[in-house]
Amino acid sequence: MSASNSVVLPAPTFLAGVDVHWETQRRMEWNVREHTSEERELVYEISWIPDLGLWRSFLRSQRKVKS
Repeated sequence: MSASNSVVLPAPTFLAGVDVHWETQRRMEWNVREHTSEERELVYEISWIPDLGLWRSFLRSQRKVKS
């Protein structure tokens, strides 16, 4: 039996005019538990922080890509 670590967090409500979008990336990553490389899909929330004048990104979810 294989366990999958997939976490999907609820999307917060944003104020009008806040620039928010999501980016999905696929990467090969090392699985320490299984001692193997695997392809993972990572979803990042990207948003502009006007007070700081910069972009921020948070990893919102990740999952193993099925072959």
